[in-house]
Amino acid sequence: MMSSANAVLRKPIETPAEPEKRVRNRAATEQAILDAAKRLLAEEGFQNFGINAVARGAGCDKQLIYRYYGGLDGLVEAIGTDLGGWVQDRIPDDTGGMFLLTYGDLMERLALLFLDALRADPLMRRIVAWEVSENTEQVRRLSEARSKALAGWIERMRGSLTPPKGIDTVAVNAMIFAAIQHLVLSATISGQCAGLALKTAKDWEKAATALKRIVRGVYG
Repeated sequence: MMSSANAVLRKPIETPAEPEKRVRNRAATEQAILDAAKRLLAEEGFQNFGINAVARGAGCDKQLIYRYYGGLDGLVEAIGTDLGGWVQDRIPDDTGGMFLLTYGDLMERLALLFLDALRADPLMRRIVAWEVSENTEQVRRLSEARSKALAGWIERMRGSLTPPKGIDTVAVNAMIFAAIQHLVLSATISGQCAGLALKTAKDWEKAATALKRIVRGVYG
C-alpha cells in the first residue's frame, strides 16, 4: 500500500492563487490611497492633510501608506506625477477636429481646453490657489508638475509651428494661463471677475470669446 507520504508526493502541486490576489489588492489599495489623498486635498487642503485622514478616506491601515508611498512626501510626489496624467486626460494630444495651421491656432485650442479643464477640477483649482498663497515644498512640487506637463503638451503638438517673430512666448503664455486661472478662481469664489458675470453657460461663452480674441491679438 502506498504510504501517506508517497501519496502526498505524487499529488499534483497546485499553484497558490494568493500571490496574484495580493498583487491585485496592492494595486487597488495604492489607487484607493491616491484617490483619497486627492479628494482630501480638494476638500480640506494641506491644513488637514495627514496620514490618519488619508487612511480613513481610503479605508486602509495607515501603515500601508508608509509601505507603498513612504509617507506623506511620497504621496505628494505621487499626486504630482498623477497631475501629468491630468493634463493628458483633460488636454488630449489631438486637434479635436480643428486645423492647427498656425501657432495661434495651437494656443487658442490649449487656452480653451485649459479653461474647461480647470473649471471641472476642484483639486486643480486648489493647487492654483495655493501657488499664490503658500510657498511650501509640497505646493511647489504640484505646481511644477502641472507646468511641466503643459509645456510638454505644447512641444508635442506644435511640430513645425512657430510664433510670430519678436514674441516672447514664455512670457505671453504665462500671462494667458494666469488670466485663465484668475478667471476660474474668481468665478468659484464670487461668480464673477472684474464685473464679468461667470455663472451661466452664456457667461462662459462670452469669456471664451474674449480669451480667443486676446490669443489671436498676440499670435494672429
